[in-house]
Amino acid sequence: MPQPIGAIHLSELEHEARRLLRFASAGRHPQGGFAWLDEQGRPQLDRDVELWITCRMTHAFALGALMGFPGAEALVDHGVAALTGRLRDERYGGWYAAVGHDGPTVTHKGAYEHAFVVLAACSASVVQRPGARALLADALHLQDQRFWEEVPGAVVDVWNRDFTELEDYRGANANMHTVEAYLAAADVTRDPIWLGRARRIVERFLGVARDHGWRLPEHFDTRWEPMLDHNRDEPAHPFRPYGATVGHGFEWARLALHVWAADGHTAPELRHGASALFDRAVADGWWADGEPGFVYTTDWEGHPVVRSRLHWVATEAINAAAALHLATGDEQYGVWYRTWWDYATRFLVDHEGGSWHHELDARNRPAASVWSGKPDIYHALQATLVPRLPLAPCLARAMARGST
Repeated sequence: MPQPIGAIHLSELEHEARRLLRFASAGRHPQGGFAWLDEQGRPQLDRDVELWITCRMTHAFALGALMGFPGAEALVDHGVAALTGRLRDERYGGWYAAVGHDGPTVTHKGAYEHAFVVLAACSASVVQRPGARALLADALHLQDQRFWEEVPGAVVDVWNRDFTELEDYRGANANMHTVEAYLAAADVTRDPIWLGRARRIVERFLGVARDHGWRLPEHFDTRWEPMLDHNRDEPAHPFRPYGATVGHGFEWARLALHVWAADGHTAPELRHGASALFDRAVADGWWADGEPGFVYTTDWEGHPVVRSRLHWVATEAINAAAALHLATGDEQYGVWYRTWWDYATRFLVDHEGGSWHHELDARNRPAASVWSGKPDIYHALQATLVPRLPLAPCLARAMARGST
């Protein structure tokens, strides 16, 4: 299959992956889980340990273990220990969103965070770490019991601690990461139910995006009606911003291609939808205000709302371009891929301090209006791997097969 990269760039991707893993290794929290890292890579030990960070770092170090990165397996074990211990709610099941020195500080149970529990458990299972399979079984049982809704074919969003109250909100972001998690679960467990559910989620949201000119609404009520004005007064929200999120257009495009490939290339509408999402995100988001980079969000006519350049948006653009080039062989995607890696190397990669700047302002200077510090390497690390791997199976399984 065609790839937009040559031998020299392959070496650069390998080097960057290892540089990211070295930076992230400082995040091990002595009480369990992984700490938020500041701009210099120092762990913020006085800050709560957050579930999504711990899961994403556990996943990242599992990928590192498959690369032969020294010490990665011990860091995976550290993450699994936190997910089976400190972060686990033994009374009501599920996992706390955050814990502090004296115990849980945020006790709600969100689909976003719990999707990453599944992903971390899958990747840890691929590298055969102790306790990972049991963790995965527990996480998938909870998905079945609490998050999956069969009639809409999607997951709900946020429960309270004891799963007696469900928030009157449904979100695209949580469903998007659930697709990634379910694809990994399908590969690790060999149970086709997870691939079927991943496909149903993608089909639902591609349909919504198509109905809105391929700008995907993020926020929905309990009847799954889009709430297009949600958080208009808080447009830079890190998880639920107002308007269309450019980076999610790219991310959904890539995930649609992963489902298409995992399901045997039997659904051309998924590939066509991926191309349409990609085209819209490029048209709305890239160099939209006279400066290179992607704006964070736009309104429903495609005008920029939050002009900050978030690193994860660029990584997902890179990944989507690589995936579409692999799926179609169309060289336009190779051109975009190289263009955006050049941009990332110039502006986002912190060659001196390590990792990537997580946020830049509209003139591509380091900023912190949406995110502070460099909390994890999940997006950047995957941008060094997706271009080197097939569309299916999931990253960890493909690496274990020696696909890189």
